[in-house]
Amino acid sequence: MKKIYYLFVALFLFMSISFSAVAQESDSAFVINNYEKKECQITMRDGKKLFTIVYSPKDKTKKYPFLLNRTPYSIGPYGEGKYKLTLGPSPFALREGFIFVYQDVRGKFMSEGEYENIRPQLTTKSKTAIDESTDTYDTVDWLVKNVANNNGKIGVYGISYPGFYSTTAALSGHPAIKAVSPQAPVTNWFLGDDFHHNGAFFMMDAFAFYSSFGLPRPIPVTEWPRGYQMKSSDAYNFYLSKGALKNIEAEMFKGNVAFYKDMVAHPDYDSFWKARDIRQFMKDIKPAMLVVGGFFDAEDCWGALETYKTIEKNNPKTTNTLVMGPWFHGGWMRSDGSYFGDIKFGSATSIWYQQNVELPFFVYHLKGVGSPDIPEALTFDIGADKWQKFAAWPPVESKQKTLYFQSNGKLAFDAPTTANGSDEYISDPSKPVPYQDGVGIKRTREYMIDDQRFASRRPDVLVYETNVLEKDITLAGPLNADLFISTTGTDGDFIVKVIDVYPDSLKSYQLNNKEVLIGGYQMLVRGEVMRARYRNSYEKPEALTPGKTEQVKFYLPDVMHTFKKGHKIMVQVQSTWFPLVDRNPQKFVENIYQANDDDFQKATIRVMHQNNASSGLHITVIE
Repeated sequence: MKKIYYLFVALFLFMSISFSAVAQESDSAFVINNYEKKECQITMRDGKKLFTIVYSPKDKTKKYPFLLNRTPYSIGPYGEGKYKLTLGPSPFALREGFIFVYQDVRGKFMSEGEYENIRPQLTTKSKTAIDESTDTYDTVDWLVKNVANNNGKIGVYGISYPGFYSTTAALSGHPAIKAVSPQAPVTNWFLGDDFHHNGAFFMMDAFAFYSSFGLPRPIPVTEWPRGYQMKSSDAYNFYLSKGALKNIEAEMFKGNVAFYKDMVAHPDYDSFWKARDIRQFMKDIKPAMLVVGGFFDAEDCWGALETYKTIEKNNPKTTNTLVMGPWFHGGWMRSDGSYFGDIKFGSATSIWYQQNVELPFFVYHLKGVGSPDIPEALTFDIGADKWQKFAAWPPVESKQKTLYFQSNGKLAFDAPTTANGSDEYISDPSKPVPYQDGVGIKRTREYMIDDQRFASRRPDVLVYETNVLEKDITLAGPLNADLFISTTGTDGDFIVKVIDVYPDSLKSYQLNNKEVLIGGYQMLVRGEVMRARYRNSYEKPEALTPGKTEQVKFYLPDVMHTFKKGHKIMVQVQSTWFPLVDRNPQKFVENIYQANDDDFQKATIRVMHQNNASSGLHITVIE
């Protein structure tokens, strides 16, 4: 009897160890052990072939849906026997069982054809004319007809530029596409995403990105081109020492980047940019949509919000869900989401999202299993540290209020009553306000949430703040700056930052081997820039008249943030944000890309807070 007992124990221990080994199997080992890889060339309607890699489950007893990712960023590793370290948007999708498909978009890496940035959608169709939607349609059609063991259903997902290609997939009209998730999707490169915000040029992002990505590719390649190598550890000094934009371009690009030439040729919001606004085509969408973004996304926060809002407006019967978390660009896939910058959250928000939102979305729409409990809008309240569910976004229960600038740096809900209140600062392009404290060569993710005390101490930054809050105030929705300004110049930029000021009494804590001095912390909640030349029209820029009071209004992407009792709300106003944003000469020139060094000049800026010119911030509040 004892022998049988010990044999049972030994068998139990063996099974436990074996199960543990399986449970702890790495993603890369799981991919190799459970998937087979096939490289394909899929012919498009115009004869060009797009390089595609298909990872199919080795288990052939079931039929599987597809998850498709189209990207300009390489689908490598290329070659037989070389596997990706993981597949799909999350480890949970990897283990659920899909046919994972990756494709180099037209003109990138191993795919044939000519690449075009934000390729415009066709307005008239033909048998051979192409856009990204037709390339997706042709790819999907080939997949369902040629890949074994598929169930005829396809989901599409992607982050950033692949998010744009996900949006175009939803517009393709192929009946096999049942679910699409544009995540931080590139949507409009002039108004709010990546390289321009309200017409202002996001210099660090553009020059870093296009120094390699924008270089020509004459033949299919498997490696990234080697771009410009900055011989500096201080981006602020590097860009400032180079002077005007054309000097930087001449050194970094040497005229080799075609899209930069396009930007120089189209400094205003003309037909070139309008053709690349994908929102105008978001109509008659059939697949279920899951639009995902991060409130601290330095690149495409605007795109996620605008994609959701446009689909909602134009397609009221389409299943359309918005998820916005406390994430940097792609943070819902690239981190566990338990903290960002110096701020800790109470849970691993990314893992929760992957397991409870993203995976159920695709499983339900592609496999017909389950019933995802996903609301219309799921947003993370950073200040309250919890997820909030809403039946609409912005929430129907929200109200519009205004925080007005007041004398002596005050911020309040009451409009100013004085006849001549104003504050002023000197904006000097030779000594611009840094976008972040400290020294670094690359634009950081963390600037979107960083402590702003370094800026509030500068004489060229205006600071307005409320009294200590006696109760919580929750902002849920868009923000709109409404400034009444005058300047001694003829052009200028205006940066407005919304900040959560923590109580001085809070004790510091350790995070990532760093002591966070959270007492008095000025956490950036939202910041945005407006190029004043576009205050009345993005198409037709207008000079400012020196000494004349003018209104400058602009949208700051939506927030979900509770300012807790005991905190304060702060607003900062400044005219440089360097080297994140290029310097405005503060002298009106036809094309800032072609400005000369001697065009840059100091300007004295006045911001009015008086009864006939009440500067402030329009907010969306849940009470």
